Amino acid sequence: MKNLVEPIKSKKEIEMIEQYLEHVSTRNRIIFTLGINTGLRISDILGLNVEDVDGKNYVELKEKKTGKYKRFPLNMKLQKLIKSYLEERSKIYSFENEVPLFVGKKHKRLDRSQVYRFLNKACKELKIDINAGTHTMRKTFGYFFYKQNNNLALLQKILNHSSPSVTLRYIGITQDEIDISYSGFEL
Repeated sequence: MKNLVEPIKSKKEIEMIEQYLEHVSTRNRIIFTLGINTGLRISDILGLNVEDVDGKNYVELKEKKTGKYKRFPLNMKLQKLIKSYLEERSKIYSFENEVPLFVGKKHKRLDRSQVYRFLNKACKELKIDINAGTHTMRKTFGYFFYKQNNNLALLQKILNHSSPSVTLRYIGITQDEIDISYSGFEL
């Protein structure tokens, strides 16, 4: 069996990663926070332009993998982070709307390998023992969305999965967790 990327299942570890990334790079923290709060694939996060988020409380995009239209709200945390990020970035250099939201040192659109590296480094530095990758953010969103809303059908639709079993496997809900949920259930 291949090494599958895992979700982060601890809110404390999520907070640790956000704090770590904030000290290293506000941009990296926003990428991570956007990923865990929206469930977007990394290709869609890195495909965002300034105009897609500037002054907006929702995002509309065409998913790169599926070609499907997606619209979702930005929570207050993301709105504040993005606003602050864009204000800071505009002090360094001016940009137009069609400019990539997330750029590297050469002012080119960031690529997924750069995100993979900073996320893995954060997990290693913080001794968070998971197989981390760029999909960790999307899986983390799915895991916590399911735990909070307990609506598998809605999560399946949000993630564009073909079946509930695919979604459960994707977010790392294990048989042990299912067994534990039964232990507290009685009519």
